[in-house]
Formats: sequence, structure tokens, C-alpha cells
Amino acid sequence: MLIDFFYTLRDARVPVTIREFLDLLAALESDAGMHSIDDFYFLARTILVKDEAHYDKFDQAFGKYFRGIDTLFEKRPDIPLDWLEQRLKRELTPEQKAALEKFGYDKLMDRLQELLKEQKERHEGGSKWIGTGGKSPFGNGGYNPEGIRIGGESTHRRAVKVWEQRSFQDYDDQKAIGTRNIKIALRRLRKFARTGLHEELALDDTIRATANNAGYLDLRMQPERKNNIKVLMLLDVGGSMDDHIALTEELFSAARSEFKHLDFYYFHNCVYDYLWKNNHRRHAERFPTMDVLRRYPPDTKLIFVGDATMSPYEILQPGGSVEYNNPEAGAAWMQRFTNTFPKAAWLNPEPEGLWQYRQSIAIMQQLMAGRMFPVTLDGLDRAMRLLSK
Repeated sequence: MLIDFFYTLRDARVPVTIREFLDLLAALESDAGMHSIDDFYFLARTILVKDEAHYDKFDQAFGKYFRGIDTLFEKRPDIPLDWLEQRLKRELTPEQKAALEKFGYDKLMDRLQELLKEQKERHEGGSKWIGTGGKSPFGNGGYNPEGIRIGGESTHRRAVKVWEQRSFQDYDDQKAIGTRNIKIALRRLRKFARTGLHEELALDDTIRATANNAGYLDLRMQPERKNNIKVLMLLDVGGSMDDHIALTEELFSAARSEFKHLDFYYFHNCVYDYLWKNNHRRHAERFPTMDVLRRYPPDTKLIFVGDATMSPYEILQPGGSVEYNNPEAGAAWMQRFTNTFPKAAWLNPEPEGLWQYRQSIAIMQQLMAGRMFPVTLDGLDRAMRLLSK
């Protein structure tokens, strides 16, 4: 990532050298100045800029390259690691689980801020403090119908937010398909994606043909030149989608094989103000969602792929994303996509029999006007028929 930052400074005419860049890397390896984005800014400026006359250029290049990265360095106190180490697991009866109360998003966030100021030591097995193995909505390893997971592994997948830096893997588009059925189902849309464009007058060929035809007009036509991308695929990655990696990779690989003009982006749980193409660089290489909406023509066929399994806050609440404080609700972005691309469908790898038990799936079905289909042969066939109309 920092190699690109080095070249960004060079492009901004900041006279940085390779030796200075290596000094910066050495300072980072010694854990100097990486407690916040501001600390890193002053460390980098001190090492890389030797003349105050270049401070403005450095500031502009730094702001351009690291725009949005401050979401990784939220200004909040550190929670001691030993608070989050699970030493026991408390088992709750179904009656005890049913008796637990949901705080609601706003009250949950306010309560966390209060605990960060009050709590002074580790906590385990209880129902109030940040800790492990109990009924508290803050921490990990226990059970709560709606909380904030801090550290640890996901157990019940009920967290409203996750306090950790997460990394996802790209889907493999070269995966061998065990059956040709997915490809066959997708070909119904492939025929539409490859249909010829409107023809226009080929002026050079017309002049040449007319001259060769003793001056008698001989019109020649050619396909109109325009953006040929016809299929846009948005893929949910990470979290509960880890259960569906094999099926999603088969679908993605088949789509890359069958659709000549296909473009894709990743999102997590719900679409918000940015998307990405490479999961290893999703914090450094982001694509503003508004730019994606404007990039493709309205006749593009839009396909969402995801299990739509998340907290309802992630769809309906500004700031409800499990990973960061999104300025607008996911529902607003979903409406923009469906308004921009009328031909849209959602492919859900979650078994259709479980959809009725997921509140978020019901909300997403409503936003998609009922155009959600299971990733089965019948579901794919119905989705492709809808998109090809």
C-alpha cells in the first residue's frame, strides 16, 4: 500500500527519495507512530519532507491517498486484551435466552460509551460489562440477541457491529464447475447480453463501396459503438457468506465464463457509499457507489449475490453498518440501484425455506420488489427469464 503512497508523493512533486521511504518503513516496523492516522501523518511528514516549502504538496497528496482511511483509526480508548480472552463459556437455557432484552441501536451505542468511561477491570460471565462468556451485549463468547462483538470469534451472528479490522478473500472465478447446469441456466441471459446493437452508417465503407460501384450509392452499415458492458454483478463477501463460498464461487465462475461483458464489485452485507474489486485492498482501493451508478447505461442487467442475512439496522439505519458509521442507510442505496437499473435481481444462496425466519431478507425482498431468487436451477432460470424480458 505504501509503495503507491510513495509514487503519489512523487506525482505531487514532493522530492522524496527511496532512502527516506525505507526509513519510514523501518520506523513503522519499530511500531513508531501508528496509534492513529494523525500520528502516522506527522511521522511520515517528518521523515519524508525535508523542506517546509513542500508541506502543502505533502498535505494534498496525503489527503488524496488516505481519504477515508481514518475510519480504521476511530478515536476511542483501547480495550485491554485480557478483557476479551475467553476463559469460560456460560450455557443459557432457551428460556433465559428469550428473556434477554434488545437495547436498540441508539441505546446500545450510548451504553457502550458509558462503559468505556466506567469500567476499570476485566469482566466475565455477567450481563453488564465488556467481557466474555456471559449475557452482556458487549464483548464475545457469550449470548445476547443484539450486541457489539469486540474481539473473539463470531458464534451466534447477532452482532449489530463488529469491533475489529476484518479481511476477506476474493471469490475464485477459475473454479472448476462440478456440473454444467449453472452455465446452462445463465445462458438465457447471455443471449440477451450478446444481442447486436443498433446499426449506424459506416461512412468510410459507404464511400469506398460507392466509388467501386461506378458512382451508384451503395450504403454500408456497422454496429453502433457504445459501452458493451451489459451485466453488473455485486457480490456480498465475508461474515455469513462464508457458509456459501463454494456455491458462490461456482456461480461467479460460471458468470465470468458465460457473460463476455461482465463487471463486478464486492460489498459486505448491504451496499453503502463505496464498493471494491479486490478484497485485499478494500480499504485502499474503493470505488464511490455514486460513480458506479453513473458509469453503466440504464439497460445494464444488475445481479446482486448475497444471503441478505444481517441486522435490520444495517439496511434501515444511518450508521447501522456492522463495520463503520455509514452516512446513509443501505435502503437508500438499494433504491438508487433499482431506480437506475430497472432490470435487477437478487440471487440468494441461503436455502429458500429459511427466508421466512430472517427479518433482513424480508426487508431486502421488499426493496427488490420481490425479485429475489434462490441459487437453484429453478431460481436461476426464473431470474434469467426476468432479466431477459
